[in-house]
Amino acid sequence: MRVFDPAPSPRGEARVIEASDEALLILFANGDGGAARELTRRLAPRVLGVATRVLGNRAEAEDVTQDAMLRLWKIAPDWRSGEAQVSTWLYRVTMNLCIDVKRKARGGHVDLDAVPEPPDPAAGAAETLQESARQDALQQALMTLPERQRQAVILRHIEELTNPEIAGIMEITVEAVESLTARGKRSLAKALAGRKDELGYQDG
Repeated sequence: MRVFDPAPSPRGEARVIEASDEALLILFANGDGGAARELTRRLAPRVLGVATRVLGNRAEAEDVTQDAMLRLWKIAPDWRSGEAQVSTWLYRVTMNLCIDVKRKARGGHVDLDAVPEPPDPAAGAAETLQESARQDALQQALMTLPERQRQAVILRHIEELTNPEIAGIMEITVEAVESLTARGKRSLAKALAGRKDELGYQDG
């Protein structure tokens, strides 16, 4: 049985692309396969990016992304309009799934080599290698942070969400978010301070 319509009309596709996340979820609940495709295109890469940063493991992050999106589809028929943003709900589910993975692992090995960063085809070999080194160093530094600090820093400084949005996702106060991100940012700066020359950072 096909879940999605394999050949939506061009007019339908245009309507879907212009719709909000919430409208797309409601359209999906009413059987619109194009809405699901567009919502997946918008949200799945963001979920994958967050999960990869939090977990430090690409394979685990892909599993979390799949699980998070499946949960979104399951709640679609019961979605209550206006209560929360779809992206906020999805970030919260993603964080909870990541916590579950970490809890099950109980300090198991984290394979940083499993976090590939797509190279910029326009960059030269030296620039590509240096950017890869920066991403690896950032990931390693992130993994040294306490769990809640790491989540807050990723949402604030990588996903660029607002403090109130993060507070809703993590179910804490805005003041707690500010404290977590400030401490996390200081810890990251300290962890990376000795590698500025190596990574090509300049003071300024």
